[in-house]
Amino acid sequence: MPNDVIMAPPAPNTQEAPHLRRVLGQWDLVLLFVVAIVNLNVVPTIAANGGVTVWLWTLALLLFFWPQGIAVIELAHRYPGEGGVYLWAKRVFGDFHGFLSGWCYWTNNIFYVPTVLLYFVGISVYVAGPRARALADNTWFALGASMVLLVLLVALNVRGMGVGKWINNLGGIGTAITAVTLIGLGLVVLFRFGTSMTAADFRVTGDVRLIGSFGVICFGLVGLELASVMGDEIQDPRRTLPGAVGWGGLLSGILYIGATLTLLLAVSKQDIGVLQGVVQAVGHMAEQVRVPWIVSPFAFVLSISIAGIASAWLAGSARIPFVAGLDSYLPEGLGRLHKKYATPYVALIVHATFSALFLGMSFVGAGVKEAFVTMLDLAVVLQLVPFLYMHAALLKLAGQTVPGEGHYSKATLLLAGSCGLVTTILGMGVAFIPSHQIESIRLFEIKMFTGTIFFIGLAWFFFFVYGRRKAARKLAAAAL
Repeated sequence: MPNDVIMAPPAPNTQEAPHLRRVLGQWDLVLLFVVAIVNLNVVPTIAANGGVTVWLWTLALLLFFWPQGIAVIELAHRYPGEGGVYLWAKRVFGDFHGFLSGWCYWTNNIFYVPTVLLYFVGISVYVAGPRARALADNTWFALGASMVLLVLLVALNVRGMGVGKWINNLGGIGTAITAVTLIGLGLVVLFRFGTSMTAADFRVTGDVRLIGSFGVICFGLVGLELASVMGDEIQDPRRTLPGAVGWGGLLSGILYIGATLTLLLAVSKQDIGVLQGVVQAVGHMAEQVRVPWIVSPFAFVLSISIAGIASAWLAGSARIPFVAGLDSYLPEGLGRLHKKYATPYVALIVHATFSALFLGMSFVGAGVKEAFVTMLDLAVVLQLVPFLYMHAALLKLAGQTVPGEGHYSKATLLLAGSCGLVTTILGMGVAFIPSHQIESIRLFEIKMFTGTIFFIGLAWFFFFVYGRRKAARKLAAAAL
């Protein structure tokens, strides 16, 4: 065995993940939630469909985001420990369901992290001024810059969550600054010049492709569960987590709605760019109020925010294969910890490698814009699978709850579980409806269906193969 690593022994209970350090306090979690949830990169994709998306945001906040917060607090209270969605589904529904939940959570981020990297490239070129902006549409530049950022984030997170959390914290602060700046400029423009939007822009139409935005909105609201994936790295989680979820959820909802409305007020929907829409809105408003100099510093702070988003999801989702490696449902090497930094460095490197591969493959047959949207929609489907388990777990626990055992009452669990489960199913279904940014509907549907089937099929394969090996080892041990 190499001198710089130790192999964590297989553990029947993922709560006993060895050597992880509790370095995350309440405000670390609040900033983690803000940076993980308020991903301004999805706002242009949603706002491009017009004012009707405001109603979709409202429904998603009530029927998906609120139940999500209930589920995270309740399940983390009952089943604290490293693994989050993996651990919860395993404890409530069994080993395979836990593995499938964790697998989909991890593999979706193999797609999602590259979308964030592409968004970083699309925004960071604004820092260098107008002449550099065309680089965002250059395939080789976008790919190369994304790879450099990915390697940097892996290196920093291998150093430990004590280092990695500051990337997340800076990202959370950057997200808040950019969202408040966007909203503030929008209010100034609104009071000085009014808006070209009318009540008709908020009218629901019969265009079925608008419904596809609902899945992306639900995807944009995930993240409250991310801290629980790192449950063994939270200081006093039962006391810290509920308050952090409350504050993080409230701030995220306000910033999302405000940013979407401002983008709609500032830029007509046909002019909203998928990768640079937020900066376009700021640039447009800055010209109106005669502060054009604000665009470059805004893009710089937003770039830091995006780097924090990528870091949070890379580090958080890498804990899933780490725990699965400890459980022996994936190669046990994924359960290795760095001897010096006590981090799941193998899982981090494996995650980043797959993200890099799919980042390169995403450009096959598509430009930067369509690659971004396709990866985002496929990530939506995979990401929402664990939420099926989370909300179904609330319904199951509601029928088993003994007074005082859980954090919430039976009625609250039933209501939150029902709303969340139905909304999650709807969000997954509409993700297969191509948005207006897709030029080749046939290619989009092929990528969506084959990608979904492929990754769920891989989950069955790994669980079957490694499950049989694990069972054989247990029989051999019992025979001794």
